[in-house]
Amino acid sequence: MRIAQQKLQENIAEYILYMYQIEDVIRAYEFDIDRIMEHYVDPQLPDSSFRNQYQSWYQGLIRKMKSQGIQKTGHLIELQEIFVELSYLHNTMLNMTQDTKYKSVYAKANEYLDEFKAKSNLKEKNHIEIAFHAMYMKLLLRLQKKEISAESEEAFDAMRMMLAYLSRSYHKMKAGDLDFLQN
Repeated sequence: MRIAQQKLQENIAEYILYMYQIEDVIRAYEFDIDRIMEHYVDPQLPDSSFRNQYQSWYQGLIRKMKSQGIQKTGHLIELQEIFVELSYLHNTMLNMTQDTKYKSVYAKANEYLDEFKAKSNLKEKNHIEIAFHAMYMKLLLRLQKKEISAESEEAFDAMRMMLAYLSRSYHKMKAGDLDFLQN
């Protein structure tokens, strides 16, 4: 909960990946708040004074996921809304402001994004969502201690660079510090 709030304010890309993980945790514990608290949250709490806040936060997420029909797959509407904003920003930087630095990092990632899209079940997704799914896949591979090839690392790195630049620009946009009239 606190980590999510901090990431939302500081790094939108990390926030999205964190929330993907939380959605999967909720699914893994079959939406059972007692099991989530006992086996996942409680062992991470430094003391029990925050327990009620965390329990309320997870219960709210459980309600949202159930009401949005994403018990098996999919992501919260609030994450989808962020994707809309990121996609708008992505297209603005590529086409309207002609942000040369972003165009460069995107060009490096683009080849890998198309390849990842072709190999995945994400045919309907845009490049921003594909990059996030790739980064989440890398996180899962690392958690499972699976080896990642040098070629895959290169692809992940290109996507990470693109998302990092986009994330910084997103926070500037939200703060009103991004001037779309100047590059």
